[in-house]
Amino acid sequence: MGSKSFDEMHGLEGEGCRAPYQQLAKWLAEAPDDLIEQRRAEAELLFRRIGITFAVYGEARAEERIIPFDVVPRIITSDEWNRLAYGLEQRVKAINAFLADIYTRQEILKAGILPPELIFANPAFRPEMMGHKVRGNIYVPIAGIDIVRVDPDTFYVLEDNARTPSGVSYMLEDREVMLMLFPELYARYHVRPVENYPDELLATLQSIAPESAPKEPTIALLTPGAYNSAYYEHSFLADKLGVELVEGRDLVVQNNVVYMRTTEGLQRVDVIYRRVDDDFLDPLTFRPDSALGVAGLMSVYEAGNVSLANAVGTGIADDKAIYSYMPEILKFYLGEEPVLKNVPTWRCREPDALAYVLDHLPELVVKEVHGSGGYGMLVGPASDKKTIEAFAAKLKAEPDNFIAQPTLALSTCPTWVDEGLAPRHVDLRPFVLSGTDQVRIVPGGLTRVALREGSLVVNSSQGGGTKDTWVVNV
Repeated sequence: MGSKSFDEMHGLEGEGCRAPYQQLAKWLAEAPDDLIEQRRAEAELLFRRIGITFAVYGEARAEERIIPFDVVPRIITSDEWNRLAYGLEQRVKAINAFLADIYTRQEILKAGILPPELIFANPAFRPEMMGHKVRGNIYVPIAGIDIVRVDPDTFYVLEDNARTPSGVSYMLEDREVMLMLFPELYARYHVRPVENYPDELLATLQSIAPESAPKEPTIALLTPGAYNSAYYEHSFLADKLGVELVEGRDLVVQNNVVYMRTTEGLQRVDVIYRRVDDDFLDPLTFRPDSALGVAGLMSVYEAGNVSLANAVGTGIADDKAIYSYMPEILKFYLGEEPVLKNVPTWRCREPDALAYVLDHLPELVVKEVHGSGGYGMLVGPASDKKTIEAFAAKLKAEPDNFIAQPTLALSTCPTWVDEGLAPRHVDLRPFVLSGTDQVRIVPGGLTRVALREGSLVVNSSQGGGTKDTWVVNV
């Protein structure tokens, strides 16, 4: 896969500016540095004023931070985007088919394509969902698929987020800030809009309402509360969707129906866009000590009187060991080859793969099967001998818990850092909305950027930032 990174503006070594970036390059050459610096400071002020923050868990002071925003947009052509969108739709269709099968007939296990223990020994598998009918078999109405690019033509799926994908508020706010601060640059391109995402999300949620729901179903967004790291996003989305933001204590179950408490008494809820993990959703079914959920919610769900987005038990589809089987999963359910390829993956649970990984740790990235947020991983090329040895011991002790991948030469984009313009590695999280009526994907998504020089870790919890993503007609 080569160690030289593809630069999305300049191509590989010295090719000159790529066509989609030519107007941007011209603008950057004309704009004085202090103007860009001033707009960058204004952007930070705007984000602070809007209150876009996230908390970093596990720090002594889990203080609220703003995610750094880069003022140089990332540019993707319409042709590139159309190929991506086609591959994303295909992948999410396969994920929904896989979940519908795993919780009913389990044909994929009978066909011997997946080892049964990968499902049954997996904490993300929810036996409570066995035989449960999900409206239109849409288990994942909202998916966030992480994509990386390695050359002009190749995009890989890095991971699937099928539980409660976050980050869409940054996609929307980044665009708003760019429009406000750089209208003259924006005017040089035909940028496809993302502002309609809340309408698309609302239409998707309405489409999955129970059949017994009224024509205008009542939707609520369930948040764990103000102490959650993504609370800003929860309140932002509820506001944009025009739905109530509720916590577990605002909901009550009576006669197999969920109601929310309002000043005018109880109001029936038909669809819950939940940002609460399975474990905490219903203390009668899952963790009895959960104060975040709603007692009896699962019985209403099983009776088909409320729809949940995303469905319970979707975590089995974004598990990193299952990810490694996605090409086979896709082929099994759709009879197609994947348009978007997986990153080559070694499953450490397999003895030959483990032997290979242990021999090549300094050049690989090793991830926990259930990990997220960039935690619990080893980036071989950036680790010292001692760290690698300690990780090898962990791998030998619990090989089932890990997968390994080559260190990809992630593409870079020009980014405005303290020293001026410099290349930094990026990934992309487009959001795929699947309703019972259609699939909706707004053009673009959240581009995350590793602000530390040479770093490949783009997660905000690990010092990453975001930038606006422009899908343009060039």
